[in-house]
Amino acid sequence: MPTAIQCRDLRKTYDGKVEAVRGLSLEIQAGECFGLLGPNGAGKTTTIEILEGLLAPTSGEVTILGRTWQKDSRELREWLGISLQETRLSEKLSVRETIELFASFYSQPRSSDEVLKELQLEEKADAWVGKLSGGQRQRLAVATALVGNPKVLFLDEPTTGLDPQSRRQLWDIVRAFQRNGGTVLLTTHYMDEAERLCDRLAIIDHGQVIAEGTPLDLIERLGGHHVVEFEASGESGDGAALEHWQALPGVESVRHDDGLVCLNVREPHLTIPALLEAVQKRGSQLQHLTTRQASLEDVFVRLTGRHLREA
Repeated sequence: MPTAIQCRDLRKTYDGKVEAVRGLSLEIQAGECFGLLGPNGAGKTTTIEILEGLLAPTSGEVTILGRTWQKDSRELREWLGISLQETRLSEKLSVRETIELFASFYSQPRSSDEVLKELQLEEKADAWVGKLSGGQRQRLAVATALVGNPKVLFLDEPTTGLDPQSRRQLWDIVRAFQRNGGTVLLTTHYMDEAERLCDRLAIIDHGQVIAEGTPLDLIERLGGHHVVEFEASGESGDGAALEHWQALPGVESVRHDDGLVCLNVREPHLTIPALLEAVQKRGSQLQHLTTRQASLEDVFVRLTGRHLREA
């Protein structure tokens, strides 16, 4: 597939001292939904703003659909749709007026009726923006990004604060855009969202890509599709204790997380009986035990030692 977005050795330094992006390289294929994940302060926003043409890099190259911001800025603005985490819209315009206003910025926009239908905003077409619910406002923000008939869609945490139904409505909109050949670059703090929507993703930290691949690839690299979490009385949490649990059959890695011991395992049916026996031999009492599928959240914590919502 042709490349839609490419950046090579991207760097951004503020005031000659603070390195927000440190040699970051990405290649996103046409038709992909690509996720950019990372904790606060990792460099996501700076990277996105450089790709969107809002910020000039200190060094490095960016090409989008074979064009560059230096030579083809007008053409690229026609091809991109951007939905920010929080979009400020005039509250005294109606939904239809807002969409038609944004359509007027482009040379070949889609019809407002078509976009209203696609975003399930037909019933609210004549309502003031100030009267919309949170989910309706977010769908309207995406509508303003889609009405220009873009080839690439940038979505910055598009479902933050939305209820589950509104989140899934936006997921359907993203999938429909992809089915029509569009490319999506998505940032999100919701791991289920990234797993469901993203064909590939990159985790960045300290301005660099620390892992890249499909969600399944990254979970595979974690060393086990299953996580066994437990708490036992008298568990110290020191290195010697972790080595003890590491020695259990089928355990690929061990870590402490919020008072729990987390084991990444490939064969839980072998690990769990051995775990119960080891707890009993140590004279401890099992106070908590759960098993679940490994997730992207586990991948992130393993790579950075931080949850996505931590600063």
